[in-house]
Amino acid sequence: MKRSGIGVGSASIVLVFAVLCLTVFSLITLVVAGNDRTLVDTEVQLVMGYYEADALAEHIVAEIVQADTIPDSVRGIDIMADFDHESGAEIAYFFCPISNQKELYVRLALNGNSCDILSWRMWDTGDWVVDDNLEVWQGPDEFGSIDPSDVWLGLDPWDAEVS
Repeated sequence: MKRSGIGVGSASIVLVFAVLCLTVFSLITLVVAGNDRTLVDTEVQLVMGYYEADALAEHIVAEIVQADTIPDSVRGIDIMADFDHESGAEIAYFFCPISNQKELYVRLALNGNSCDILSWRMWDTGDWVVDDNLEVWQGPDEFGSIDPSDVWLGLDPWDAEVS
């Protein structure tokens, strides 16, 4: 007597394959969730650091404006002074730390009891490492230079008849 249809062995193979796929997908999900958590934690630290630096900078600006002269240091932050000959304003600038690789740069123009904010921005202070693993075309080689208009016209740039 011959049986037709799917046997027990085929169903077991399909079941094992389904369990294996679900296990792999769950592991991938777990790794992605961990990476996302790390990214979120880093972003939270950056935002918290920025707002702490921003609040510190607000206090420093208030103390600079209230002072008769630009102080050398306020709340442990060094204040640099300069003079703008065009406007006749005293310039004060300082850096508030955000993280080990970022700072808040503040630049002020002082005219008596008034203060104009010239710059209030975040600066990267970390070392920049050039990634030169990708080979990039550096210019003309032994074949000569390529005219970009030839490329846009669909012409062969090394064809002798094209000038």
